[in-house]
Amino acid sequence: MAEINVAFDRADQYELLMGRWSRAVGRRFLDWLDPAPGLQWLDVGCGTGAFTQLIAGLCAPKSLTGADPAPAQIDYARKHTPQAEFHVADAAALPFDDRAFDVVVSALVINFIPDRAKAMSEMNRILSPGGTVAAYLWDRDLHDDHSPHAPMENGLRSIGAEVFKPPAAPESTPDGARATLQRAGFTDIAVTTLDVRETFRDFDDYWRVQNLPLAPIAKSIAKLNDDQRTTLRETMRTRMPASPDGSISYASRALAFKAKKPTA
Repeated sequence: MAEINVAFDRADQYELLMGRWSRAVGRRFLDWLDPAPGLQWLDVGCGTGAFTQLIAGLCAPKSLTGADPAPAQIDYARKHTPQAEFHVADAAALPFDDRAFDVVVSALVINFIPDRAKAMSEMNRILSPGGTVAAYLWDRDLHDDHSPHAPMENGLRSIGAEVFKPPAAPESTPDGARATLQRAGFTDIAVTTLDVRETFRDFDDYWRVQNLPLAPIAKSIAKLNDDQRTTLRETMRTRMPASPDGSISYASRALAFKAKKPTA
């Protein structure tokens, strides 16, 4: 198993790969968060704006801002979510005033931030006293993986292939999330898990998405020879049985956390 850096420079591919999952988890996450209307929101690592769109549609924000370090993602978000203001920005150096937001959220991003301690400090800085910080990321550690990538990763292992994975982070476990939030000065910490299920039109649709160049798993598949690739394809067809209509459906699990900035 090898962790690799992921360059989010293809917004169209990200939408196919993770947009559907982010929206599915995002709806459940916002239900759990249960925010009041009329708040000032910041979506850190907003990517294509998939989660930002949910905030706009479900939370009646007073203002809505997204920030992401990838210009291609921000360009896509601006075109598809005109209700929000977007900035190209690093989570560890957010270009916003102190106490500028009531809610700071992050969707499927925390494990991709190199300096998470600095990013959490920045989120604390720009939150108003009593404000909420919240995030979700895939529930996975070295021994147990509930991410959407897990079935294909297991299939690769079953044929003896090398598995490339996105970076892991302590915050993808309950204890790790609590520890990071406490170190950043947050209180009233709550952690939960959110199960979601997504459906692909058929096996070919599922296979195509796993092979998108943006996906870490696609880099594993690309290293296979033709015979190995055929073996993997047939292995996954067996492991991901189709419904009577031909569709492929499976579940994944995210870990979510929320906390408050102290009022004094």
